[in-house]
Amino acid sequence: MAKPTPNKPLVTHIFTADPSAHVFEGKLYIYPSHDLDHDEPSNDNGDQYKMEDYHVLSMDNFDSPVVDHGEVLHVKDIPWASKQLWAPDAAYKNDKYYLFFPARDHDNIFRLGVATSDSPAGPFKAEENYIPGSFSIDPAVLVDEDNKAYVYFGGLWGGQLEKWQTREFKPDAEGPAPTDPALGPIVAELSDDMLTFKAEPKEISIVDENGNPILAGDEDRRFFEGPWVHKHNGYYYLSYSTGTTHYIVYAMSKNPEGPFEYKGRILEPVEGWTTHHSIVQFEDKWYLFYHDASLSGGVNHKRSVKYTEITYNEDGTIQTIHPYGDK
Repeated sequence: MAKPTPNKPLVTHIFTADPSAHVFEGKLYIYPSHDLDHDEPSNDNGDQYKMEDYHVLSMDNFDSPVVDHGEVLHVKDIPWASKQLWAPDAAYKNDKYYLFFPARDHDNIFRLGVATSDSPAGPFKAEENYIPGSFSIDPAVLVDEDNKAYVYFGGLWGGQLEKWQTREFKPDAEGPAPTDPALGPIVAELSDDMLTFKAEPKEISIVDENGNPILAGDEDRRFFEGPWVHKHNGYYYLSYSTGTTHYIVYAMSKNPEGPFEYKGRILEPVEGWTTHHSIVQFEDKWYLFYHDASLSGGVNHKRSVKYTEITYNEDGTIQTIHPYGDK
């Protein structure tokens, strides 16, 4: 395949989205979701996102071709899952590679699963059951410098997060009122074997510069889906999608479990309804991996993974990126 170009699709032979990028064994590996090519209508429940399998992409560096390692896991090989393999992530610990993913169980409720491999390129073998006590979507895993591992997850609407406010699934539950604190992403420390939660999942608090919670009606800043946590110069950066306003924004903390103070936008809106990303350091530079729907002409469930470099200011804040140039 061709060499990657900033702000252009990494691959064009399939539709890819929700890229989780990592450096494993000196190479860049990208774990995206795989959009199926169909023409059914969209809705707020996300039924148009029918993804059935995962591929792994890799490249030696940004001057080398992108390699598609093919299908590494399919829903038919996950005993507990019924459909919708949405945004995944990967991690390395215990001399193994772990693929974390959401899917609907046989009761149509989103859960988080784990699959393992001896290679970052897969294939991955799924555990028999989902992670006990898991719910919602968009897992992202941070293995910290002290070897503790945390999984961050959650998404509103199709991701069902608002239905778990009591930690029991209530299908008719709605989100908080606009003047109440917004729902935050969820964090749980993982067990040493990476297969279960070591502690109860808890909600992350995202606050403004005065320490006040970001409100549910503040759609420019409030959490919607797609949490990602990376570490830079002693700070943990929580970045996420705002959903309805289509920004990737971020907050900072000295604690991996928060609270996190909102700081600003990383990425202005892209073409297509969803926006979902990851941030990774490779060869002394930092990169944002994201997706848009430019290859499909704006079809929300036919997306393509892209990348661009990010720049930190001296105070640790991140400069805002305009995906199609300054407009």
